[in-house]
Amino acid sequence: MRRPILAANWKMQKTNAEALAFADTLLPLVAEASDVDIVIAPPFTCLAKLSARLQGSPIQPAAQNVNPEASGAFTGEVAPGMLVELACAYTIVGHSERRSLYGEGDDFISRKALALLAHGIRPIVCVGETLEEREAEHTEAVVGAQLEGSLAGIDPADVSQVVIAYEPVWAIGTGRTATPETAQDAHAFIRSCLRDGFGNAAESIRIQYGGSVKPENVDSLMSQADIDGALVGGASLEAASFARIVNFEGVEG
Repeated sequence: MRRPILAANWKMQKTNAEALAFADTLLPLVAEASDVDIVIAPPFTCLAKLSARLQGSPIQPAAQNVNPEASGAFTGEVAPGMLVELACAYTIVGHSERRSLYGEGDDFISRKALALLAHGIRPIVCVGETLEEREAEHTEAVVGAQLEGSLAGIDPADVSQVVIAYEPVWAIGTGRTATPETAQDAHAFIRSCLRDGFGNAAESIRIQYGGSVKPENVDSLMSQADIDGALVGGASLEAASFARIVNFEGVEG
């Protein structure tokens, strides 16, 4: 049985004061959610203070990005070792916004994932198709290629530390959400690709859904066989909303 993982991706939102207030409100709301992993990925500016506030709690901090190099002349970048100092348990790589807005490709994403694993940080590797690719019936070709490229070089012995986030780009921030059955079909395809690449280790890899997850649809999404969690954007910005997602129907306290 794969342990569910519910992750908040705040993107470029919340100040330190807002992040700490959010944590203080959220903590008592998820105190009974002992059978899930709860993750918050704030902006880099909030990581130090939020990580300190979450210490000893069931919520784990994460970063939204990383540079694969250990150090160097990379203005504006953050190295894996710096995230270790901030007690980051996870880091998001390959998010559709990084791919589309900043031109990040699968090779660069795989380097990030490998660097994170080498530092004991679990990568959340994002894959997903655009509306145009979906309408052209290229979903499987696109997602399959992203998986192969983004996970290149990862040892099967380490792949259970990786989380995959399937984020259909056409459903992010649009209010459009794949039906639970459509999402399950995509997750089942991803699982089959992981089996092809990593054998039996694929059964332990958690696959999150990341397309406009909300309190209203989380229960039906999480009831699907291959949906092991959610990567949540807008609905994670309010503590009560994210708490409802963490406490989805079917989770045991």
